[in-house]
Amino acid sequence: MGEDPVVHSELVAVAVDCLDAERCAAFWCAALGVEVRGRWRDAHEVQYVEIGTADRPMLVFQPVPEGKGGKNRLHLDIAPMTGSQEDEVERLVRLGAMRVADEAEHPWVVLADPEGNEFCVLPPRSG
Repeated sequence: MGEDPVVHSELVAVAVDCLDAERCAAFWCAALGVEVRGRWRDAHEVQYVEIGTADRPMLVFQPVPEGKGGKNRLHLDIAPMTGSQEDEVERLVRLGAMRVADEAEHPWVVLADPEGNEFCVLPPRSG
């Protein structure tokens, strides 16, 4: 028997359940400085909205009938490319995010997007 070839997967997108895909996509486009890359419908005529860039995994906003029910099991961590962490938090709040937690013992600030999906804003990355 020969050796099995190394098989692995590539992350191409993170799907985000939401009530309003266009609203979520607009917020995240502004937050991340990206654009809508496409819209498509599934076999049930549900329209999905994809945002991102060609060189990074996309976010795909997937409409679902139910609202958010509890704590996210997966969340995004983002960091400002310029400016301070607090400047970025304030910018995101102006875009429609809500401050959830800002505890001195943690280096991150927890925000929620307009539909309540939590994400963390980290300090700027160095190097």
